[in-house]
Amino acid sequence: MPRCRQQQGSVQINLSLVHIKVWGATRLLSLTSGVMAGNIQQLNESVVIRSLRRFRDTYLTNRAKVVKDELAPVVETKAEPQPGFLDSSPVDVQFLIMTFMCPADICCLGATSRYWRAMVKDPLLWRYFLLRDMPHWPSIDHVSMPQLEFLDAPLINEEESLDDREEDGDRGMVSTFDYMSEYLKGCPSCRQHWLPSRPAYEVFTSFIQSLVPSSEPRYAMFGPGMEQLDVSLVTRLMNAPDVLPVSGTPQRQINGIGSGISYIFNNQHKLNILTLYSTNRAERERARVQQQTVSNKLFTLEGTDESGCPVYSPAPQVQQVCQVVDGFIYVANAELGRGGEECEVAQIRAVLSSAESSASKPLLVLSCVSRDDPEEDRITNLQKVTSRNRARCRTPCVDMAKRLELPQLANPWMVQDTVAESLSGLLDGISWLLRCSGVKLYGG
Repeated sequence: MPRCRQQQGSVQINLSLVHIKVWGATRLLSLTSGVMAGNIQQLNESVVIRSLRRFRDTYLTNRAKVVKDELAPVVETKAEPQPGFLDSSPVDVQFLIMTFMCPADICCLGATSRYWRAMVKDPLLWRYFLLRDMPHWPSIDHVSMPQLEFLDAPLINEEESLDDREEDGDRGMVSTFDYMSEYLKGCPSCRQHWLPSRPAYEVFTSFIQSLVPSSEPRYAMFGPGMEQLDVSLVTRLMNAPDVLPVSGTPQRQINGIGSGISYIFNNQHKLNILTLYSTNRAERERARVQQQTVSNKLFTLEGTDESGCPVYSPAPQVQQVCQVVDGFIYVANAELGRGGEECEVAQIRAVLSSAESSASKPLLVLSCVSRDDPEEDRITNLQKVTSRNRARCRTPCVDMAKRLELPQLANPWMVQDTVAESLSGLLDGISWLLRCSGVKLYGG
């Protein structure tokens, strides 16, 4: 009994710490009542609340029986400690508080007691978070990409919920899909903590390799986002010394393409970018103004495959580029209502298949828009919490990966939200690209 009470006391202390952290969120509830009303795609929050409520009722009933059985042989008993503020709050309030907490805080909440451990592992809760937050993730890659097909799949049983979970949480209700793991794996704020750490021998090998001078990595950049946007990403890139300073023009030439431009990343590492335009500047500008599709001279249409999709082959000079570069940068048009042609997928695959050791060459997709959303610039801290349900004026990077069929590629890939005018997000993508090319970045 004393040990049991001591454990309960430590749980109360841990819960108190969580109560302090979520106090601000409870204050926000009075200011934002009704904000969470409505459906989040296919999952209504009332379904989540109903699931949590059933589990809580079942858990407290079973817990009362266990406590009664444990106390039966004891003659003198004292009153059980009263539940804390958060424990005794209505389930609706508990759920709303969790929607205001970051994933790391929710996991800390689950570490305070068996009750909260089981509560925060509700698959419906994390399925709700996935559907709500995925459109706002600024990047996604081949490791962290959620399995979207499972988001449309039902749980093991539509009538089965948290009320069927065991108290210890380890033998709980097994869903057909671990939404919690998928969320923690894909969410940018906890992605690095979730991914496995590098083995010690790899760290040592990287240190030895960093002492050996390496050649300047070269990347081929192409895609409709370089030509269709009102703000030229390439022009901004060449005139932004505070973001990516220009180092110069190397001597290595490629017939019909040129030598590209060298940049300095983080004042430490040089990289060379070869830009591949679909046609000459006059035709590109006319097509952009008239919002027409320009004839792409980088590829030749060979026909269609068995499914009716187009099949392209790169021009000879493009094939030469694919064989000498270390990776690829595809600039996609992420503005709503633009892009999405099926030729994009076919052209990306044509480029990758033309490269030597193509499966090992990384593909960085810059999901690009011309300018920042002015509404996002005016968002305050309070609005950041409640604006997740507002539609964004760009294609989410998860949807971009699905549109370009990137999960089906054997190459390592990443989709990074980018703004041409401010170049926001560009350095994050370049950093990933250099790491995939074996460049040791200090502080990484």
